[in-house]
Amino acid sequence: MVSAAPLAPPATLAFVESPVQLLNVLEWAYADVQRAQGPQATAPQDLTVVVLSPHDPMTRGQLRRMAELARDEGFAVRWEDARGGAGAPVKTIGGLRGPLRRAARIVIGDPFSRYVQLLLTLTRAKDLVVVDDGTATMEFISQLAKGEPLVRWHRRGNRGPRDMVFAPVSATARRRLTPGAKRRVEVFSSMPVEAPDGVTITANDFAWTRARFGPPRLTGGTDLVGTSLVETGVVDLERYLEAVGSLARAHGATRYFAHRRESAEKLHRVSAEVGLEIVRPDLPLELIARRGPIGHTIVSFPSTVVHTLPLALVGTGVQVAVCDVDPAWLTSNASPRAQGFLSGVTGTARDVRRLNTGPPTDPAPPKGSVPPGDAALPREVAPPRDPAPPGSPGSPAAPVAAS
Repeated sequence: MVSAAPLAPPATLAFVESPVQLLNVLEWAYADVQRAQGPQATAPQDLTVVVLSPHDPMTRGQLRRMAELARDEGFAVRWEDARGGAGAPVKTIGGLRGPLRRAARIVIGDPFSRYVQLLLTLTRAKDLVVVDDGTATMEFISQLAKGEPLVRWHRRGNRGPRDMVFAPVSATARRRLTPGAKRRVEVFSSMPVEAPDGVTITANDFAWTRARFGPPRLTGGTDLVGTSLVETGVVDLERYLEAVGSLARAHGATRYFAHRRESAEKLHRVSAEVGLEIVRPDLPLELIARRGPIGHTIVSFPSTVVHTLPLALVGTGVQVAVCDVDPAWLTSNASPRAQGFLSGVTGTARDVRRLNTGPPTDPAPPKGSVPPGDAALPREVAPPRDPAPPGSPGSPAAPVAAS
């Protein structure tokens, strides 16, 4: 008896606008192949990754590095300068109409993106996948379950003229992302989310990252992870610098891994006033940490990495700690939802050490550091664990540029 040939995988089109989104597309593809063909499967899918390139140079650089990794995995990558001038959106969308019509499956990294929402109105695909775009996935799931418009958590409630003009497109995209009798919706996430009716939640445990990189060599120190909460108008700059200085003194940190959207001016102050070495990663932090070298302790404010790093670094001995954002640090322009959302990010993080806010417990600050003001500063909730022993050397460190 001749067995039937296996069915060809459906043609899949993935749209990404950030390095983290592209990383999570690779994680999804790895998990999808294993689900379909077994844990030993290595054959690539019929997947084309479309990079809708942003303006920011650091983001573009990380995306180019991630695009190289995607090509190494056997996937096609299509780079679109989607924001390269007034006519770029029309040219990009026009060039994608054919692939959008033919694709049986669409993967997106940011359901809040207007660009992605516009593209979703053009597809006939009945199989839609949303991969993590950081902690925004938590807000997306919440809004989808409540039937609310898709609005980023850090934006204030009043909608401007552009929002009103775009509202019909956004509403159509939201309907595309709502499962039905003929439409399947999957969310591939490392976030602690509960599935709305009809939505399939697939856990992202960073199996591709762990299979391809590391384990890392551990340093004897502590690394701090930067955040763009100042740049998005949520946290006051001076309070943020005070908190970074307090964390650095309390934990003996020497390096500060910059978020790709942090301003050069703020990073200069972190270096000059706090005395930390600024590291600008050329890949998402999950890959940088997995390749090493990395500190035995990583301290972060509420962000995606407090959920993803414990997964990527499982079994390595690295301890991840998260520092709450004190309400006093929020700006007057911060969304009313900001404090609750950030508290939820921290409170739902697994396998991390919780830090709280309060007066600093360290002795007199070293020369050149930021003096404590009247703002609430970080302190430890529980005594720190014993430092983890160094891990095995693993892969060479990914190149980073220190300023």
